[in-house]
Amino acid sequence: MLAASSGRPYLRDMARPLSPQQDAVSVSPSSGGIRSAVAWGGAGLGAMAMVGALALWFHYGTTVFFEMIASGISACF
Repeated sequence: MLAASSGRPYLRDMARPLSPQQDAVSVSPSSGGIRSAVAWGGAGLGAMAMVGALALWFHYGTTVFFEMIASGISACF
């Protein structure tokens, strides 16, 4: 701890809670379910994109697949 003669406030004097109820973290029971649903949805979209890319790869072959990707990128820029 700092000495009182240094002129600096103590750490316990710097941040005081406004009410004793603020110390407890309040988490609603449904917030974990929403996060889980968002995570599963993102994983599902990523899996669908991967399956679509693999389907195009097997259908058109590697050369045409990479040409489609390259033309799409060049069209953006």
